[in-house]
Order: sequence, then structure tokens, then C-alpha cells
Amino acid sequence: MSEYDYIIVGAGSAGCVLANRLSENGKHSVLLLEAGGSDLNFWIWMPIGYGKTFYRKSVNWMYETEPNPELNDRVSYWPRGKVMGGSSSINAMVYIRGQQEDFEDWKEMGNPGWGWDDVLPYFKKSETNDRGADAYRGGDGPVHVSTMDRDLHPLCQDFIAAGQEVQYPHNPDFNGASQEGVGTYQNTAKGGMRMSTARAYIRPAQRRPNLRVEKHAMATEITLDGKRATGVTYRQRGQVKTAKARREVILSAGAINSPQLLQLSGIGPADLLRDKGIAVRHAAEGVGKHLQDHLAVDFLYRSKVPTLNDQLYPWYGKLWHGMRYVLTRRGPLSLGVNQAGGFVRSRPGLRSPNMQLFFSPVSYTKAPPGQRALMNPDPFSGFLLSAQPTRPTSRGHLEIRSSDPFEPVEIHPNYLSTDYDVQEILEASKLVRHLAEAPSLANVIESEIAPGSHVQSDEDLIADCRARSGTVFHPVSTCRMGPDPAQDVVDARLKVHGIEGLRVADASIFPTLTSGNTNAPAIMVGEKAAGLILQHDG
Repeated sequence: MSEYDYIIVGAGSAGCVLANRLSENGKHSVLLLEAGGSDLNFWIWMPIGYGKTFYRKSVNWMYETEPNPELNDRVSYWPRGKVMGGSSSINAMVYIRGQQEDFEDWKEMGNPGWGWDDVLPYFKKSETNDRGADAYRGGDGPVHVSTMDRDLHPLCQDFIAAGQEVQYPHNPDFNGASQEGVGTYQNTAKGGMRMSTARAYIRPAQRRPNLRVEKHAMATEITLDGKRATGVTYRQRGQVKTAKARREVILSAGAINSPQLLQLSGIGPADLLRDKGIAVRHAAEGVGKHLQDHLAVDFLYRSKVPTLNDQLYPWYGKLWHGMRYVLTRRGPLSLGVNQAGGFVRSRPGLRSPNMQLFFSPVSYTKAPPGQRALMNPDPFSGFLLSAQPTRPTSRGHLEIRSSDPFEPVEIHPNYLSTDYDVQEILEASKLVRHLAEAPSLANVIESEIAPGSHVQSDEDLIADCRARSGTVFHPVSTCRMGPDPAQDVVDARLKVHGIEGLRVADASIFPTLTSGNTNAPAIMVGEKAAGLILQHDG
């Protein structure tokens, strides 16, 4: 049996941060366990390789939810990174922190130290922004955040102009003083290549003698001595191994795998554990509950002017841009799929934006379910315009199916289960239409392909959302942070209620969804968790 000061389960967006920071001063020994393998993969490092890793079992857990009643019993496909860097190695790379109000809400929910002024220093600490440091942006952190304007498609400017025509201001930085407005996204990239947390945090630290990284190491149980976590049992290449933690076990396995491992270890809803034949080591009803996710609706348009389809559909276009990327790290293959977007209010009287917009100058009507063949767009000029409500009120849950750690969990997203969320997705659809009717976009649109101009009434738009809306892959809150041990899983120091020597630090601890993409706040959680631990242990 090996022994370390800290054992971190999961080398994802938060886990890689923790492994770096906890081993940085040389005082502590750290073991990082990752169920997947190396991130040294061309399709991971090339930004638009997202289209390949999106449905590749070697780097992706490839989860599927249970049928969702309010989405016509459709099953949702949930890609999650099973590789060094976790989902930061396979995501669309959009860097969005969320609104200041999101974190103020976290604090008001009984989580001192998690307000905007508390978390901003950790966002800045993690970041090197290519525009330089200022009051809001970091200038010397591990994660490089890049402005992509020089390679963006010209249609992005038409999208921004259309937004201004309907009174949405242009915002050059969604992570600055205010999130509101329309503009272009920044990506977690450097030199035309993906900046995952494996690249940002583990590569510089991998030669430290006090940091050990074990790949293909699937954690199967947290070992407990009474109410104290003492280590982790894991399987690696057919062998069962156990590692002991002198100080703490830290779960950073994500919003699906962290609650799964807690339940497998006897920490979770008592009735569920007994039903699956697992001894109840600590009853914790909140484990796996309060699941939240963003749901978006896409509108597909045929364009009068060339889009990325025209560049990437022909074989010679693929060859040319492939050679260009290999030689220069430039061009459309160096970008993520979402180039422009914004944060806007769908109705007056709201305290902050309630909708996130995405503009993609490319379309894929023939992509099969569960796949996004990003290198095979439509054979006509087309683009996608999407909107997602930022703060849904529907709550789902997940639970283990059995005591077998290799059996995927049951995921019940419960999308559109509140009247509020149904109204919000309807407003999202109307907002997209409103933007598309603005002169700058109307002038380049030949026709609306999906849902189509025949879909007009509120009832028909809602029916369309039930038939076509889909996840934006932002599951959170399944190990929710809060002060109530009866419902919450961790306290404001990320310690599991009722268990010593055990923390959770990843997107599962979010008290609520942040307004936007979740990778940046997950990295922040890793930075802040490391700060909390080192405050005590030095």
C-alpha cells in the first residue's frame, strides 16, 4: 500500500489544478488518480478536434441519460472527459466565468467566502489573458485565454451588428466589468492549440518528485475508518490497489463521477444504498440530488453568403485547411465551434441577463444523434444561431444502478419540469427569431431550415423545443455546497458534512448553475480549494 498526504480522484478541470497547487511548495506528497489515459492526442490538442473526441470512447465516458418526460421521452447524450484534463480536454473551449450575481447568490445561500469579490482573485490567479492583466483579468496564470478575432468568420460581425440593431450593446469582454451584450468568445487556447488543465497545470509539474500521476486508475471506493476517509481503492490494468491518505482524500471526478464514488463508498441516500446492497457508512441525502444543466435550442439557417461549410465541406477545403493548421496553427481548425455570442435579457425588469447566445458560422443537419461531425458540415452555406436560458429551475438527480463501479449511473436531468423553464425556453426561441429578423442577419439569410417558418405559435414553438432542444453539457450541483447537512453535501470549505478528511472540489459543488459555460468556474473551484487546504496545512 502506498501512502501520500493528499489523494486527488480525477485529473479534470479542478483536479489538475489541485495536483499542481498542493505539490507546488514541495512540502506535501500528492497522488493524482485518473481513470483515463494521456491527453497527448492530435484531436485533443487541435481545437476543432472537439468533433472527433465528442464521440470517442477512448477519451470520453459517453454517458446517456434516462428518457426525459418533458422532452418527448428523448434520451440525452452527455460527453464527459475520461482523459488527462477531463472535460477541459474535449470541450468547446469557451472561457466564461459567469455573472457577478451568480457568486453573490452562492454566498447568500450560506456559503461565506464564495461571493464575487472572494472568487475573482482565484479566477485571475488561474489565467493569462492575451489582452493583458487588468482589474478583472489575469496576466500570469497557467491557463492561457486567447482572443480569436483574427481568424473569426466575417459573419460574426453581422451577428454583432444584428444584436446592436435590436438594442443589445457590443461587449468586447464577457469576463470583464459586465457580462451583458453581444460579441466574440475567447477560448482556452495558446498558439492555436487547446489549453486544457492537463497542459496548463500538470505538464509544468509532472517532474516534481512529490507528485505522482496514475493513469488508467479507476477509483472504486473511498476507504473509511469510522467517519474518517483514510484512502482510495482503485483498479489499474486489472489490478486492485489501495493508496492511503495521511491528510485528505479530495474528489474532483466531476458532477457524475464524484457522487457516484460517494454512493459506492456508502455515503449517500440511505434507502438507495440499502437497495443496491451497499452498507450505509454515512447517510447523506443530498449526494446525487439537485442536478442542474443548461438546455439550448438551435435555429438552422441557409445563408446567402459563404459560411465555413463552403470551406470545410469539399475534400480540397479539408486538405487545404488541414495543411494550413499543421504549418501555421491558424485558420478555422484553430478555433472552437462557437465563435460569437452574448448574454442578453429576454424581457424588461430582470436584474441581469437571462439568456446566453451562440453563433456558429457552420451547420450540420446530417450529423447522427450523439455525434457532431465537425469536419463534415452541410454541403450548402448555412449557420446556427442558438440560445440557452442561463439559470434553469428544473432539478434532476443521479444514482448508482448497482454496487458495480463500472456500471454507468442512472441520470435523470428532469429538463423543463417547471413552468418557469418552459416559459424561458419559449422566450429563447423568440429571441433567436428576433435577432434573425434584424437587418444585418436578415440580409444574409436565405431561409430558416429548422424549425422552419411554419412554426409560429407559442404552442408550436414549445412543441419544437420539446422535440429538438438539447443539453449544452454543463451538469453541476450533485454534491451541492451549503450549510445544511440534511440536503447539502459539502460545507463552504468543501469538506463533506459528517466525514473527516474528505472534500469534493469540482463542478458538482456549485450551489447553482453559473450563467454560462462551466469550465472556467470549475478551474476556479480547484484554485480556491487548494487555497483553503493550504491555509490550514501550509
